[in-house]
Amino acid sequence: MKTPVPTNSPPEVGATLQRFRLARGLTLEDLSRIAGVSKSMLSQIEREKANPTIAITWRLANALGVQIGELLTSEAPETETIRVLDAHETPTLPGTHAGYVLRILGPMELAGKYEWYELTLAAGGELASQAHDPGTSEHITVLHGALEVEVGASKKKIKMGGTARYPADQNHLIRNAGKTEAKALLVVVHR
Repeated sequence: MKTPVPTNSPPEVGATLQRFRLARGLTLEDLSRIAGVSKSMLSQIEREKANPTIAITWRLANALGVQIGELLTSEAPETETIRVLDAHETPTLPGTHAGYVLRILGPMELAGKYEWYELTLAAGGELASQAHDPGTSEHITVLHGALEVEVGASKKKIKMGGTARYPADQNHLIRNAGKTEAKALLVVVHR
């Protein structure tokens, strides 16, 4: 039986963090990449060797799609019938240097199987990706503006409302060659 933690001690977030991470099928490396927190720091937090700062706790909560308070309690949350994430709770991968923002819409527990994102590309922005695992495909639907998709030597333009489906197990590029921002829904299917 676990000894109760004195009320004047900081919360032990390690076990809670690990429970959320494993429930979503994430490795330490996956969570590190999504949250922007080093793998060694995550390991130390999970082993109760370090307590995260508020900024790190906020990043972890966003990456896991939970409220910050859920990480600071050792009680297992009740399962909600309908779970709503507000916009600020949606994990986001900013690629400001390349002119894109990628919002992770799919639940973390499906990462590595099915993933879906909202992709916003500034004029001239691009999302370049290395080849994913063999058999992986991507499906992109343009919601606003127009995009170009490049896979190997093939290049296609997609207008608003159009969808492109292509193999993602080779290097590929999504580019906004227009003069205004473009937005799309991107689905990645791993085999």
